[in-house]
Amino acid sequence: MMSLENSSQLRFILCRHEQGAAFMAEVYGRLTGTPAACLSTLGPGATNLITGVADANMDRTPMLVLTGQGSTKRLHKESHQIMDVVKMFEPVTKWAETVIHADTIPEIIRKAVRVARTEKPGAVLVELPEDVAKRHTAAEPILPIRYRRPQAAAEAVKELAARIRSAKRPVILAGNGCVRKRASSELRELVSLTGIGVLNTFMGKGAVDPDAPECLYTIGLGTKDIGTCAIDAADLVIAIGFDMVEYHPHLWNPEGDKPVVSIDFLPAEIDEHFNPQCELVGDIADNLAALVAAFKEESAPDFDMAQQAATRGDMQSELLEHSSDDGRGPIKPQKVLHEVEKLYGDNGLLLSDVGAHKMWIARHYHCSTPNGCLIPNGFCSMGFALPGAIGASMVDPEREIISICGDAGFLMNVQEMETAKRLESNITVMIWEDHAYGLIAWKQDQEFGHHTDLAFGNPDWRQLAAAFDWHYQQVESGGELPEVLQAAREHRGPSLVLVPIDYRENQKLTERLGELTCSI
Repeated sequence: MMSLENSSQLRFILCRHEQGAAFMAEVYGRLTGTPAACLSTLGPGATNLITGVADANMDRTPMLVLTGQGSTKRLHKESHQIMDVVKMFEPVTKWAETVIHADTIPEIIRKAVRVARTEKPGAVLVELPEDVAKRHTAAEPILPIRYRRPQAAAEAVKELAARIRSAKRPVILAGNGCVRKRASSELRELVSLTGIGVLNTFMGKGAVDPDAPECLYTIGLGTKDIGTCAIDAADLVIAIGFDMVEYHPHLWNPEGDKPVVSIDFLPAEIDEHFNPQCELVGDIADNLAALVAAFKEESAPDFDMAQQAATRGDMQSELLEHSSDDGRGPIKPQKVLHEVEKLYGDNGLLLSDVGAHKMWIARHYHCSTPNGCLIPNGFCSMGFALPGAIGASMVDPEREIISICGDAGFLMNVQEMETAKRLESNITVMIWEDHAYGLIAWKQDQEFGHHTDLAFGNPDWRQLAAAFDWHYQQVESGGELPEVLQAAREHRGPSLVLVPIDYRENQKLTERLGELTCSI
């Protein structure tokens, strides 16, 4: 901390809870591709970090985690605040190490940053015992030298191109690897050239433009949805940057007999429902560029895209449902997201917390830019969106940023309201209030026909906002949404918007999808 105080290159952000610090660092890394560091003391400071670290690691975000530790003279025995931090973090990081000798710090830090950035990116932990921290060293930092990621062999590119050409109804499943490292621009060129439809996962939003005719929107609810019809009808699934942690193949390839090819940074995970017949392993953008070149060498492929066009049309009708609801009372999720997308969908940024609202955001909100919508969907941790928005505002203070939280998730890191005000973060946080753990209720209703007691009380939101000196508005009707959202966008500094949400739509969606039949 004393060294950081003298640094002109590193900015230290004082947070109100270590979990908030981890989520801020996660979003910074996810948006920039460069790891931010989150810092804690030993013992409970380290345990408070771990949820945010696990979330970043499973969502493929580069992060540097720095924790203190007691003296090496007492690590072997029962002692004040001593616990094995490295072992605790090993399951949720790519690498975890203790500094034993001060002279090794340049090597350890250089390796830590390289491991964190290397595809697929993730979190790394460096632990610094107190006695080692006091030692002097003449060791100098090691100059970072970048390297180019490898590309698949030309023969593999030709083989995969041939497999795609031999299909009649191929479909692309775009995962979160498609919003990193230039992959989105190459993917857009591929689909424009071939006309192949694209389904994106929750974390692949923005990989293709939602206005493009090839966009089939988002898949991954865990139940049959309109987009599933495109996979059912496909005779080849082209998985690009796809992580099974997001949307397991047994949900869309239950018999394991659907032909699959894969383009990813790493070889595919072994799974009986996901066994690619051909893989391009290496830099996704470079491999997609090579695939585009291969298709340009021959005449345009003759695909049958009628079913995919029907899928897009059916989903577009769903997205417009309730878009004109202007009445008072609890507001339908579809209406809220329709209005939010009109203001933030082009160049803004939406961060979703975890809860029932996440499912609606995933299904109904679409953005034009890669990483224009951040949804934690690997580890799925509540409490992500408020500190995440603060981290996003540090990346680009002028970008229009909105977080959508449930009333439960928002209060899990409510203390970071003070951090946002102290930093004058230019963010809007929207709370969907239903006084309950809505997603758990939704799932229990699906499984058992009723739910347990999941209700709770909330604070006076207006007084809470005033206590932290935030701008505050409450929506009373659907017709007020455009004006309220615009006022929040124009306010400089943090703004809180409360929306009473109509979660009766949850069960209605479940019933409608349960009766779903594909158009073609």
